[in-house]
Amino acid sequence: MTTGVPTPPRPSRSRPGKLRRIIPLALVAWFVLEIWLLTLVAGAAGGFTVLLLLVAGAVLGGVVIKAAGRRAFKNLSEAVQQAQDGVLPQSPRPGEGSGLVMLAGLFLIVPGMISDAVGLLLLLPPVRGFIGRRTERALERRMAATPPGSLGDAFQQARMRRPDGKVVQGEVIRDREPAPEQDGPRPPLTP
Repeated sequence: MTTGVPTPPRPSRSRPGKLRRIIPLALVAWFVLEIWLLTLVAGAAGGFTVLLLLVAGAVLGGVVIKAAGRRAFKNLSEAVQQAQDGVLPQSPRPGEGSGLVMLAGLFLIVPGMISDAVGLLLLLPPVRGFIGRRTERALERRMAATPPGSLGDAFQQARMRRPDGKVVQGEVIRDREPAPEQDGPRPPLTP
């Protein structure tokens, strides 16, 4: 027997996304592959050679991260100086920043042959430019699809720039009509 009242919908359970399931499996597969490659190279060239390769990768990664950090700090201080001078600082083109170079250094520090190969690839400017452009496009698409009031919308509003560097977003609402002009002197404004 029905009463004509619709049944309330069941609360939907949020299922974990594909990335939450894939990332741990991919990390385990990467770890196993790194160990397999290290043992393969150690069998062919010797354990001392593998140790030297790992130490050289870590040292090179440290040098790369240090240089990228110095360049990022120099760029930041130049941008602050330009902003103080009233010049609008230019944002770097995709792949020209220090983020991907630091990521390359991190991959070089992580022990393993695959991570070293990825780190060396990220040091190449055409690869960094390609990855930077793809990442920027993906972020722009994702930011454009964010609903108003969300965290992504806040980031998008924070990225808005004006020539003078000052942005005050708001809306003017007048509650009443302005009073007509009075004849005679006006009283002084006091705080």
